[in-house]
Amino acid sequence: MKPSFSIGIEEEYQTIDPVSFDLRSHINAEIIAKGKRQLDERIKAEMHQSVVEVGTGVCRNMQEARADIINLRRAMVTLARDNGLLLCAGGTHPFADWRVQDIYPDERYHRVVEDMQLVARSNLIFGLHVHIGVEDREVAIHLMNQVRYFLPHLLALSANSPFWIGLNTGLESYRCKVFDKFPRTNIPDTFTSWADYESFVNLLVKTNSMDNAKKIWWDVRPHPFFSTVEVRICDIPLRADESLALAALIQATMAKLYKLHSRNQGFRMYSRALIMENKWRAARYGLRGKLIDFGRETEVPAKDLMLEYLDFVDDVVDELGSRSEIDYIKTILERGNGAERQLAVFKETGDLKKVVEYMVAETQAGL
Repeated sequence: MKPSFSIGIEEEYQTIDPVSFDLRSHINAEIIAKGKRQLDERIKAEMHQSVVEVGTGVCRNMQEARADIINLRRAMVTLARDNGLLLCAGGTHPFADWRVQDIYPDERYHRVVEDMQLVARSNLIFGLHVHIGVEDREVAIHLMNQVRYFLPHLLALSANSPFWIGLNTGLESYRCKVFDKFPRTNIPDTFTSWADYESFVNLLVKTNSMDNAKKIWWDVRPHPFFSTVEVRICDIPLRADESLALAALIQATMAKLYKLHSRNQGFRMYSRALIMENKWRAARYGLRGKLIDFGRETEVPAKDLMLEYLDFVDDVVDELGSRSEIDYIKTILERGNGAERQLAVFKETGDLKKVVEYMVAETQAGL
């Protein structure tokens, strides 16, 4: 059965104090309660009270996804403003201190903190998660295995977290370094079949390592409850247009890999250890560094590799109807990812509050 390649997008936002530009908890989860009344179940709390997550419905194409994500962002900007807050999209906050952040009063989050202690408390990060509809679970495992190669490319494009507790980390995505302290993160191994994956999950549940497969936080995973492959590696970008471009590229990658699969062809699979080399480069240098082309066994400037990546998926883009979103990837290559733009503001002003101000403005751009 051919996958639907439907799209679901989740974005995690920061709630910001308009005077200090620091993170501020939404008091008594009031913003969540009001948001649920306006947006049904498409808004939800995260573990830290200064994080709010929204999710689109199941979108059949990028046009539906665009309408949905712009409406959600617009609604959240207004909701934040009505509650005396600003909304901001960035993988980390430039100077907030995780040690003073409130945990959302929910039994599930208290269990996570009890289980993982400081690792959970310090996990003050904000991501973009993209679900692509792949209804056949055997096909889902096959596509998950192959899409792993492209995850560092997606990280380099989305990198938007160069600062942490007031420090310039020297990385373009420090978010992924914060998150990989959690168990069951990073690039997954390959699985021979859905049964192979299920036996892995069952073993971890049986041995009390986790209570269900939602506690698998890899950079890509088969979603345990939806018929989707979920790509989780991206920092939340500054602009909605960037989120949509990344979602379109992820959808096109899945469609291209499926096209090869349906012809009994396959994209060459590389070991987790090799892909992790590229993930480190993407986190450290973003689009300004080089990634390894494993086939040619050579380093290639990341931007050149991105253009090759766009060529690779080009033959499925028009049938998916996502040409304008895919073309925006070239805009990211020209303007720089969020990390480059944050760093440019800091270089110019020397003021992290000005960086947050810029991020807040970018979060609203194009809405």
